[in-house]
Order: sequence, then C-alpha cells, then structure tokens
Amino acid sequence: MIRWVLTIFVALIVFSALLPWLQKLGIGRLPGDLRFKIFGKEFFLPFASTLLLSMLVALAGRLLH
Repeated sequence: MIRWVLTIFVALIVFSALLPWLQKLGIGRLPGDLRFKIFGKEFFLPFASTLLLSMLVALAGRLLH
C-alpha cells in the first residue's frame, strides 16, 4: 500500500514538472484531471493523466524486463 502511495506521489511530482511540455501533446486535459481556483491561487490535480502515464511506464517496464 505504501509503495503505491509513494509511486503516485512521485508520478505527480514528475508530471507537474513536465506539464508544460505534456500539454502540447494533450495530456493534462483528460477527463478526471481537476483544475480549480481557491483564494486566487490555481490548483491542478492530474489524476487521470497520472494513471495513464503510470500504466504506460508499467507496460514499458514489463516489456523491457
């Protein structure tokens, strides 16, 4: 359980760092990616995109192993 939480946390950090580049590819605007403003500050929670990228990395890991 802890391993999955850490994996998702690291994926969110990596996704946030790569977000400007990935938005050009359409990732970050999937249904399930939440974007909202609270007190004038914008928050972005890319749940669907993180799951998609995690599945792609897991598939690549299985194919390369």
